Amino acid sequence: MPDKIKSKIELTVELDENRVPEKLFWTAQDGGVSNEEAKAMMLSVWDANAQETLRIDLWTKEMPVDEMKVFFHQTLVAMSDTFNRATQDEKMTATMKDFCDYFAEKLEIKK
Repeated sequence: MPDKIKSKIELTVELDENRVPEKLFWTAQDGGVSNEEAKAMMLSVWDANAQETLRIDLWTKEMPVDEMKVFFHQTLVAMSDTFNRATQDEKMTATMKDFCDYFAEKLEIKK
């Protein structure tokens, strides 16, 4: 049996003296990303043993609120797409997309 292929994603967080994120960087060599800077990140991992989601949500001091609103909206839309691919539940996907539209409208970020 051949060796399994492995891929690595790295996250680097630079903190200030109060341990508040100042800079975020990520690398995913297989995706062609090398030490790219980001202002915010959300990572969710499913723990099958505990049947719960583990999360890391970070953003830098420099992340403006208006960009955070767009980041959340785009994340919600992406989660809707992922939910649909994972479950093929068209009805719930449509409900989630409706919420995404409502969210954008209320935040006045709808294009």
